[in-house]
Amino acid sequence: MRVSKKQSETNRGSLLQAAGRLFNEKGFDGVGVAEVAKEAGLTHGALYAHFPSKDALAAEAFSDGIAHRLKSMRRRKRTFEEYLDAMFSIEHRDNLANGCPMTASASEISRQGAAVATSFAQAFQETVAVLEESIGGDIPASERRHLAVSALTAQIGAMAVARGVAKVAPSLSKEVLRIVRETVTPSSQATGNEARRTLLPHPSK
Repeated sequence: MRVSKKQSETNRGSLLQAAGRLFNEKGFDGVGVAEVAKEAGLTHGALYAHFPSKDALAAEAFSDGIAHRLKSMRRRKRTFEEYLDAMFSIEHRDNLANGCPMTASASEISRQGAAVATSFAQAFQETVAVLEESIGGDIPASERRHLAVSALTAQIGAMAVARGVAKVAPSLSKEVLRIVRETVTPSSQATGNEARRTLLPHPSK
């Protein structure tokens, strides 16, 4: 029986959502296409009708998850500090399935194909751009980018550590998020080079 165009689009969306959740939870290498199809309520064959390979599915699922997050970020128009609160929150740490694909998958990207790596690079650049736009104050464009890149990179690393120790050392997990959050927080009075210096603690401390 031929599937209508509308149903085909619905099936594709279901596959992308299912793949995004599973890849976030179990990693790219921990999930097979059959499991994704089952999670979406579809057949193995239906999946391959939309995606020629697992790599293609992973790349598009990653991009789709990021696109939804970026759309939400642009709609809410938060301040940089509000973004930091969300990025380093306990809620974000514990919401692996529906959280940021970058924080869930960063350590795996180098072992994936070019399509997935391209999706990751694009997602990183676009998220940095949104963070740059949220930074207020009289700060030069180069410093805004420095702050945004530093914050996003720090979040990805901090989340990996916080999630890794959460089960056995919950207080350490919270401490990691709190300290890294403080480290990348620009001083409310800082501008220019002063803003950049607030990213790292003074050597004497």
